[in-house]
Amino acid sequence: MGSLDVAAPFQVLDDHRPEDMSLPAFMVSTKRGFLPRMDPIVTLPSDFDVVESILQRMPVKTADGTPGLLANGKLGDVIDAELPDLTDAIDKYKANLPLMNALYRDYSFLASAYLLEPCHQRFLRGESYGLGRQVLPANLARPIARCADLCEFKPFMEYAGSYALFNYRLLDPSLPPTPSNLTLIRAFEHGLDPSSSEAGFVLVHIDMALNSGPLVASTLDILSSVSSSSRPKFNTAMTDLVTTLEKINAAMETMWNRSRPTQYTSFRTFIFGITAQSMFPDGVIYEGVGPDPSKPLSFRGESGANDSMIPLVDNLVGVPMPDTPLTEILLDFRKYRPSNHREFLGWVKERAEGLGVKRWALGLDASGSEEGEGMRESRGLWLKVLNQVRDFRWRHWCFAREYILKRTSHPTATGGSPIVTWLPNQLRAVLDEMVRLHEDFGGDEGGLGEDVKDVMDLVKRQQGMLRKEVRKFCEERGVAARTV
Repeated sequence: MGSLDVAAPFQVLDDHRPEDMSLPAFMVSTKRGFLPRMDPIVTLPSDFDVVESILQRMPVKTADGTPGLLANGKLGDVIDAELPDLTDAIDKYKANLPLMNALYRDYSFLASAYLLEPCHQRFLRGESYGLGRQVLPANLARPIARCADLCEFKPFMEYAGSYALFNYRLLDPSLPPTPSNLTLIRAFEHGLDPSSSEAGFVLVHIDMALNSGPLVASTLDILSSVSSSSRPKFNTAMTDLVTTLEKINAAMETMWNRSRPTQYTSFRTFIFGITAQSMFPDGVIYEGVGPDPSKPLSFRGESGANDSMIPLVDNLVGVPMPDTPLTEILLDFRKYRPSNHREFLGWVKERAEGLGVKRWALGLDASGSEEGEGMRESRGLWLKVLNQVRDFRWRHWCFAREYILKRTSHPTATGGSPIVTWLPNQLRAVLDEMVRLHEDFGGDEGGLGEDVKDVMDLVKRQQGMLRKEVRKFCEERGVAARTV
């Protein structure tokens, strides 16, 4: 293990130790970043053959192209009839934490599909989602709760531990995990076909995370350079961070080609959560789980907000979020990440604030005579980092607009946030921060260069565009003006 310095309380893996089954699957490293330490486990022990059988038969279109259980609403009956409670079998392997993560992934796919299958059938008939199943039976509830407890997840589908980052396999194990060498392990609709929109949607997120190792390394270098007050090292590390974020955004841009907007809503049904969803107005009973098994439980659904990359940059550069109920939802999403990711992001925030990264980097305590080329470069790079965060959030807003807002009237996103105002809350925050800092640096006369001037021209245009678009969608959906 390596760490930032002797005094640092958080250790980041230099050697990600892929053969060590005693460590959690998700531990931040400088090589693999926020991806699991090893490629996800594909094959379960024979104790779980029935789980494997149901999962292979489950998708709307199975691996051999024939209709699966979800095509005709038969999954619930099969789970009730065929699936035993395998909690005791899980405990046989509890020392193998990556295997526990694979079992968590597989049981969360079954649980989501079981609860939301009735909603999907109504969707196919052109109806509203209606109610999902309100009870998760013990043969699903107890195993997923046990795996979740061992892996420190919520007992419901999560972005990293299940749906996305632990749900890929290599087509050719002898080759590295490049976009052309990835396919899904589990899917709801047509995702076992690597060319499908469902596969494309998930694999784009994995492609982005392939750059998270350099993202982590640049973050550590930035903190180290501020700790040693080395502006040349700081500017080099910031340049590396900008380059990595550009690669993440380039990977994100491929979504348009790899997952069609017209097809997203057909598999989206299965990644809804329980919290704030009309399908589960009173939560869900998890049979045989907890001190009071009759008490309904509620969890947020799968969401890209659970990813750790952009929140890491937010914490590093101190993007101020508005004091709104939408920001409270953002804070709640932090609970739906691997525990090691949560701890690392919290440590980066605390470390950046303790070192005074923003004030030192931007020379906020310096007199005009102390401002030289190095500091002007730092300021320009700071705005360029923020610009990459803006670019990411703007793309995300464009995806939400084209993939969701124009195709469904359902008021909440899969994670339970308000569909119209949620993303603009974070996007507006970074746009406002860029404008404020640019003005503090002297605006176009601050000597930050023509490329920064061009960026700020775009930022100011997007501020106006965002206000108009959000107002339009709010008016169409009857969302109160005070939430715009």
